[in-house]
Amino acid sequence: MANVGLSHSQARVIDALARMGAVTQVRLAREFDISAASMSTMTARLIEAGFITRTVNPNETRSNIVELTARGEQLLSDIYAAWRDIDILIADTMGADDAAHLADLTRKLRDRLGGKTPSAQQTDDTEKESTS
Repeated sequence: MANVGLSHSQARVIDALARMGAVTQVRLAREFDISAASMSTMTARLIEAGFITRTVNPNETRSNIVELTARGEQLLSDIYAAWRDIDILIADTMGADDAAHLADLTRKLRDRLGGKTPSAQQTDDTEKESTS
């Protein structure tokens, strides 16, 4: 991800916001299973870079809504290209069948350990949300 200018975690946040749309920082932190403070630090860097915006939740002033900017949306193609390049490198190194098997095993392990891909489906995040 260095050629895109982001950390892997930052790229994942950009990708999640593309799928989720406008979402509270608290919800985004929950989706990534990290603290609200850690998500706040990460989103601050993405805001500074111009990839996302943060606004006060109109229904809960102690909560912030984050979403992609046009610049962030444009970055998606570079992120996806970098991820495709990694997939190609793995397939070239291991062979297509082993690479597919590795991907399947990795997903199963992630799921078994309680991990998940941040959801594209959401409830209305502008509703009042607990900040705990």
